[in-house]
Amino acid sequence: MGARSCKGRTRYPHLFEPLRIGNLRLKNRIIAAPTSPSMITSEGHMTPEMCAYLEEKAKGGAAVVTYGEAIVHSATGKSHNKQLQLDSFGVRQMLMEATRMIHNAGAYANIQLSHGGKYGGLASVGGDQDVCDKAYGPSHEMTPEGEVFEMPKELIYEIAESYGTAAKLCKDCGFDMVMVHAAHGWLFSQFLSPVYNQRTDEFGGSLENRARFLMLALDAVRKAVGPGFPIECRFSGDDLTEQGLNEEQCIETAKLIEDKVDLFNISCGNHEDPEMFCRTHPSAFFPRGKNVYLAAGMKKVLKKPVSCVGSLNDPAHMERIIASGEADLVEIGRALLADPYLPDKAYHDKADDITPCLRCYECFGETSKSENVKCTVNPTMGYQLLERSGRPMPERKKKVLVAGGGPGGMEAAITAARRGHDVTLAEKSGQLGGNLLPAGAAYFKEDIAKLCELLIQRTKAAGVNIVLNTEVTPEYVRSFDPDFLVIAIGSDELRPPIKGIDGDHVMMAIDAELHPEKLGRRVAIMGGGLVGAEAAIAFHHEGHEVSIIEMKKAVAEEVNSFYRGGLMPQVNQAAAVYTETKVTEIVPEGVKVERNGETFVIGADTVVCALGFRAKYAAVDELAKEADEYAVIGDCSNVGQIHQAINQGYFSALRI
Repeated sequence: MGARSCKGRTRYPHLFEPLRIGNLRLKNRIIAAPTSPSMITSEGHMTPEMCAYLEEKAKGGAAVVTYGEAIVHSATGKSHNKQLQLDSFGVRQMLMEATRMIHNAGAYANIQLSHGGKYGGLASVGGDQDVCDKAYGPSHEMTPEGEVFEMPKELIYEIAESYGTAAKLCKDCGFDMVMVHAAHGWLFSQFLSPVYNQRTDEFGGSLENRARFLMLALDAVRKAVGPGFPIECRFSGDDLTEQGLNEEQCIETAKLIEDKVDLFNISCGNHEDPEMFCRTHPSAFFPRGKNVYLAAGMKKVLKKPVSCVGSLNDPAHMERIIASGEADLVEIGRALLADPYLPDKAYHDKADDITPCLRCYECFGETSKSENVKCTVNPTMGYQLLERSGRPMPERKKKVLVAGGGPGGMEAAITAARRGHDVTLAEKSGQLGGNLLPAGAAYFKEDIAKLCELLIQRTKAAGVNIVLNTEVTPEYVRSFDPDFLVIAIGSDELRPPIKGIDGDHVMMAIDAELHPEKLGRRVAIMGGGLVGAEAAIAFHHEGHEVSIIEMKKAVAEEVNSFYRGGLMPQVNQAAAVYTETKVTEIVPEGVKVERNGETFVIGADTVVCALGFRAKYAAVDELAKEADEYAVIGDCSNVGQIHQAINQGYFSALRI
């Protein structure tokens, strides 16, 4: 094949052009952005699972792999329940293991040095347990979460020195560069704020004074690591809040510290504001690369390299960013959870096989929920330690029948076929996709539509025999006589016995999502779960007047808080929301409801029923009787989300 056999170099020449930063020669312009799942011990040390998680990103082809938010002064700065604590005794061993694994997989190792500022002592988005004894910020303030004390000057100098101590430790443990975190509302962001920082000493007042703490820390880091060792700074291009710096002020501050930094990573926002969180890590309601313009603004005035962030997922888009001069590098976070091998696939001209990130925030949600990490579309995320040793291939080829062509059925079929089995997938309808089809119909659900197409493409490429317009019945199973049966027949939409539900102006949610042209001008949605909430946004976008009727106290209660933070502003703009409201009857004029003892009608030309789904337990039981070896996956096992279906599909196939 030769030394120039990688077609990605031709297709994405700027993305795969090496770049020298300090004493490092980066093989491409892709950095695995700082992430910090809670796979950390209670003492603040990395676990083997965390090391394997970082290793896979290196295997996937990123030039640099960055660990996020390592705390330099844990007595005051630990802002999450479980964080890597660089001043914790015994922390070195697994840091060294992590860097060895990253290096052996072909990437440089980077680590983000951080301090939560006042959030070290306050209950926050990331931490509500084991907070520091006292909250220290730039100035005294009373907050709903507790009192914040002005940080004494002695403590400022101590923390600045702790950045140097931490940087030296990281270098000793094999890290090739360090990143100083000065964005997202943490310590230095607070000191830079003209609102939070009301000090009258040398650390307050002018911009130069407010930046003094950050400059002291950067000086301490440089002294500790020496010349040539790259220092990256995560910095805001715009805080996007009245409490922080605007774009012009951020640029001026960056110019103040430019001689101390080798690379600027330009982000924005504040992690403690749920709505702003979904801008810092753009939700599906924002275009890809939403925050790139901030890096472009910095690059116009800075001489040092600039990297950008903003839910980047497509190598062609990344190529355009670098080719146009908007940024020198791209930093990718969630997309490398969805597909850690994104860089390698692009490099080998296999970009059409990159698994898209859905921007659903399940990765963030799982970190706080179970102190692990997962991904809706990547079933091995969080299992890297188990997966790295590989799995034995089956002893014999089996005849496998998969009943149902939704995400779980397709994932099971793909995995079983790749393991050498003879796989047939039978789908009742005329196309594969299952509930991915309606789920991907909305204007902001393009990623789900792409996932659906990718799974179909992989199913065909794996050599699966696809049979459409065929319902798998017990008789079909008997005639097929499989060695293994995968039951993935999905669920049925709930259609409760509400008076008037059979009216001509009533539609089920799936039909309404797939055929919005059938909707009247005024639409009333019965059910304020995720389906109803997202449908309301989509229908409003199409020009409809929308109402949501929900019996619970809030809409979309089941959704993780990170996604909900971006979802609810959209819902509130799109629909009139009636919570704690019970539907009593569907009438020609709309929906008759009862709330707080009052009965009234919510006017509607079309009523959409989005009251949930019910697993097909009876049908599952009948099919399962026909096979000695079987697996029940997806919604027909227990109604859930895409993650459950894909996860169960993958791991059930590994058992065959």
